[in-house]
Amino acid sequence: MKTGYRMKTTSRQDYLQRIYQRYRRAARSKKRHILDEFCANCGYHRKYAIRLLNGPPPEAKPVRRARRPRSVSYGARVISILQAVWEAADYPWSVRLKALLPQWMPWIRRHFRLTPNLEEQLLRISARAIDYRLGPRKRVLRKRIYGRTKPGTLLKQQIPVKTDRWDVQVPGFTEIDLVSHSGASAGGDCCHSLNLTDIHSTWVETRAVLGKGQEGVRQALEEIRQALPFPLRGIDSDNGSEFINAHLYGYCRSRAIQFTRGRPYKKDDNAHIEQKNWTHVRRLLGYARYDSQRALAAINDLYANELGRFRNLFLPSVKLMRKVRMGSRTRRIYGVPQTPFERVCASPASDPERIAQLKRQQQQLDPFQLSRTIQAKLENIFQLSQELTVRGTPPRATPPRGSEMDIPEKKQTDQKQERGKMKARNTKKKQRRAACYVLQAKGWLGQPGNASTSRMQGKGV
Repeated sequence: MKTGYRMKTTSRQDYLQRIYQRYRRAARSKKRHILDEFCANCGYHRKYAIRLLNGPPPEAKPVRRARRPRSVSYGARVISILQAVWEAADYPWSVRLKALLPQWMPWIRRHFRLTPNLEEQLLRISARAIDYRLGPRKRVLRKRIYGRTKPGTLLKQQIPVKTDRWDVQVPGFTEIDLVSHSGASAGGDCCHSLNLTDIHSTWVETRAVLGKGQEGVRQALEEIRQALPFPLRGIDSDNGSEFINAHLYGYCRSRAIQFTRGRPYKKDDNAHIEQKNWTHVRRLLGYARYDSQRALAAINDLYANELGRFRNLFLPSVKLMRKVRMGSRTRRIYGVPQTPFERVCASPASDPERIAQLKRQQQQLDPFQLSRTIQAKLENIFQLSQELTVRGTPPRATPPRGSEMDIPEKKQTDQKQERGKMKARNTKKKQRRAACYVLQAKGWLGQPGNASTSRMQGKGV
């Protein structure tokens, strides 16, 4: 017997519980009718239905209680303070942000008037919870692209190539690179940022030079060497002519500095400095053109003072310790987040006088005030860019970093408005595309002189 209706699994279980006892008590002649009815309603095979009705009694399933929603562990005030600290620290990774919270706590108490409960929640929040709660804000930030470099050929035979992994236990072995601030045109002399990062401590020093002159690069490297709290033992560069030249080669030989280079067109050989080019230079100054002495002086004032102290003394960084192969995947194991200054202090090869001086500076400085000063100087630098003079509009730059007052009502409103505008644009685009399909089906699209065709093609459909 077949029917067009098929019960759900839960309904079949309830139906079995209803007729089980009636089937067991019924006479043999009535059992056949009950079995026929059971097979017709549930769609079971007859033998399977007999096994169910002659088997053990079906148990009633316990009624599940509705799961009570999990309460919110961290309130809006905690997340707003966390977001303000994250923006003031220049948007660090969640693991680094959790590591800097205890270090910044004296200044956080001063700026936000923390209660003991708020302080305990800030110190307790995990890195994964930080990623989840700051996720909407992270999606707003935009991505950037990299600039360009030009290889050179001089003295390549005398400077050895380094391709193996860095394995150093003392600070002083560094990678260097030059970041161009040429904007949309590479003609003429423009500012370049000479960026240097230490492999052991992740300490970063940067200076700006006008043009790519060999002597100017050498002088900037000498300024960086004097600013480092440890002796400069080695540099590793790319194959650009600003590095592979007699001036820098002779400078390194006279000061017993190891000079190596990477392979041509292999950026991974200088992976450490390529990362710092983005985080310490490009994210701050963007891709605008700077080619004046005023811009050079303003950029160097930022690099040599607030920016260097802020990143090296207050911002923790992580270092890759080892890689573990797990089947087809590679798992990266990172060390405990530490500031570059903490790693320098832990090394016996550092300069004690310079370390004592930096410790006094760290106690006197306020990271929130440093963040505001950096933002003010960046806005002044943007006003000196060539794009602003030519086009009359400010260049694209990174989003302004927040202060302790930028807490979230206005930001959430701006985000909702931006999402609404994007949704409206997508809807209009779909409507135009649908109209184009209708015109094409009717044979109107593509005919010369058709107004609808010209409008659709003008919209880019």
